[in-house]
Amino acid sequence: MHPHPFPAWVHGLILILLVSSAAEAQLGRRFASEKKTIKDPATGVPLTFLTSSQDGERKIYPTHPQWTADGQWIVFFSERAPQQVLAVNEKSGVMVQVTETGHQGALWVGQKSMRLFLTRRAPGATNSPGDGDARPRSRRFRGPVQMVAIDLAGVFADSARGRMKPAAAYEQVFGLIPQEMAGGELAIDASEQFAYFRMTADAAARLLPEGTQVEPNFGPRSMGEGPSGIAKMNLTTGEVAPVIAVPFQVGHIQSNPWRSNEIVFCWETGGKSPQRTWTVNADGSGLRPVFPESEFDWVTHEAVIGPDEVALAILGHRNPGVDDGWGKAGTRVRPTGLGIVNLRTRKMLIVGQTRSGSGLWHVHGSPDGRWAVGDDFDRNLWLIDRRTSEMMRLTAGHKTTADDHPHPTFHPDGTRIQFQSAMLSTDGHSMDICVVAVPRAWLKRQPRLHDH
Repeated sequence: MHPHPFPAWVHGLILILLVSSAAEAQLGRRFASEKKTIKDPATGVPLTFLTSSQDGERKIYPTHPQWTADGQWIVFFSERAPQQVLAVNEKSGVMVQVTETGHQGALWVGQKSMRLFLTRRAPGATNSPGDGDARPRSRRFRGPVQMVAIDLAGVFADSARGRMKPAAAYEQVFGLIPQEMAGGELAIDASEQFAYFRMTADAAARLLPEGTQVEPNFGPRSMGEGPSGIAKMNLTTGEVAPVIAVPFQVGHIQSNPWRSNEIVFCWETGGKSPQRTWTVNADGSGLRPVFPESEFDWVTHEAVIGPDEVALAILGHRNPGVDDGWGKAGTRVRPTGLGIVNLRTRKMLIVGQTRSGSGLWHVHGSPDGRWAVGDDFDRNLWLIDRRTSEMMRLTAGHKTTADDHPHPTFHPDGTRIQFQSAMLSTDGHSMDICVVAVPRAWLKRQPRLHDH
């Protein structure tokens, strides 16, 4: 019998590492509440931090739902479970890990059911940068991806009981998006019967009508080049089919969570676009701009905020006469501010704007049409009463050195806003998940007679 090649302490260390690795990947793992409420040092407004660590939290992008269908849990990213996803109970503060097998790209929190929709690498898929799409922006994973939903209700219940099943017991795999179609992004139809995602350039090129002029890159960031497009998966049959191909780079694909078959997306350039905001029906019909813009308008960060409305920012962050490669846009020579477009009447109203600085940047609103919210270039968060146009600064404590912007998103009931904040960060960069309520005095305001 040969002697063991490693001493006992080495095997002990290996066992510890294996156990530690398994624990980090554990679905249903619970984290103690870190919930605390503090007053913003500049505004005095109470802020409820649902996380307060240096683990590096990040909220889902404000174009997508944040709360679960029951309105009780916020889903977010955290480095305390690298490559996985967590949810925090807004009332208790308890956090639960809700994925174990990772994800790729965007998440969609179901609003009709207690499910989390995501894509992930198909089993056996390997890194193949640029496959099917040779442009520089595609130098990341390219391969077939699975479309999956996680049963959040089951995860939460079993986690509370301390009796978790294998991860597969909570997963529903709808099908495979083939490599030649899998271009990233994810949005789920209001019916939760279809998933929308971006097509690769090669797939879109095959669908464009002959003779279509493909757009080149626009602006100094060398982005915006077409073609691109949107495709969908039938979540009942797993069938994948195109929605539409366009001659420019598609970004920020989102569905209308209140109305089925309606998609909003953008022409992504990393800055000013020739025409930023677009909408199309799920059958490919009705393609048109959400807000037709001129060369003077710098439109960005559109978000569907209600059954009929899209909020967007018209930036005023540049000095007149300064041309940095983006053209004439982005000055306050023309109207700027937080705009809201009605998708049915096509009317647009600017509901608010800061009096100094660059204006509002990332914007959102309550589905009932009462409130709007935006962050500015100094990372302040502003609440707007759409009935009176009054503005209130809610918080000024988000450090300008933070890893990202506040990115505010309203709860569906219109009473509070979730954002990410570096206020408690000791390194000046890491962020936490925070909620701020619409002040009680504002909530008690009665509508005016001419309000509709």
